[in-house]
Amino acid sequence: MNMHAARSAFGFDTLKTILGISVLAIRWDDAVALLSRLVADGRFTKVSFLNAHNANLACSDPVFAEALDDFLVLPDGVGVDIAAKLLYGAPFPDNLNGTDFVPAFLQASTRPLTVALLGATRVNAEAASVKLSALAVQHKFVVVHDGYFSPAEEPAIVERIARLRPDVLLVAMGVPRQELWIARHIDARHCILPIAVGALLDFLSGTVPRAPLWMRRVRLEWLFRLWIEPGRLWRRYVVGNPLFLWRVLKQKLSHGPRPAEARR
Repeated sequence: MNMHAARSAFGFDTLKTILGISVLAIRWDDAVALLSRLVADGRFTKVSFLNAHNANLACSDPVFAEALDDFLVLPDGVGVDIAAKLLYGAPFPDNLNGTDFVPAFLQASTRPLTVALLGATRVNAEAASVKLSALAVQHKFVVVHDGYFSPAEEPAIVERIARLRPDVLLVAMGVPRQELWIARHIDARHCILPIAVGALLDFLSGTVPRAPLWMRRVRLEWLFRLWIEPGRLWRRYVVGNPLFLWRVLKQKLSHGPRPAEARR
């Protein structure tokens, strides 16, 4: 299922367009149930998450934006919530950030699945696999490869995934590389649910700390990440967040919230 299929399956009222990207507006439990159903039905679906940073990248990278059009995109973070409120008058029903949502989805899936991990460093991927195995004992977790491979190594990695044919493939290579890699290399022959998960494996391994729970609850995890990794993330947040909001305001002024979509 891509976003075009989602339009017919869910209707326009469950989709919000943020800077040209269609994002599914759905409650947490419904999203868990949806992904579980897609796996049970064997329905190949590429999954990604949209936050302010990804949206900015899609604005400046048409290849990435076009790739996202074939993904089921879930809302991640306070930025897209602010955008939804500005454009549609209401935020997304829930914050489906991948770091919390993907482990929760795997925990909730009672049917035993094979879950492949691709990306991060080998040490972090192995540690994440151990953590996930403890969180969701019903599933089998397999580390396919780290995220540091050359183009020459790609065919063997893709072939290994095809032989394994996992139910779920977690791809952790950073944005936009992970989405573009899935788009170029992964189809229904390889797995059912490829999910672009960003830094999830690094977080699960404990190498990169999460913000305290109170900061996550008040939607300030981005501020904690900026404090932890200012050199790498200052441009993403200090420059990127205002740029994202400016682009959203420009969308509102030039196109409006497109309320007609919700009524079709």
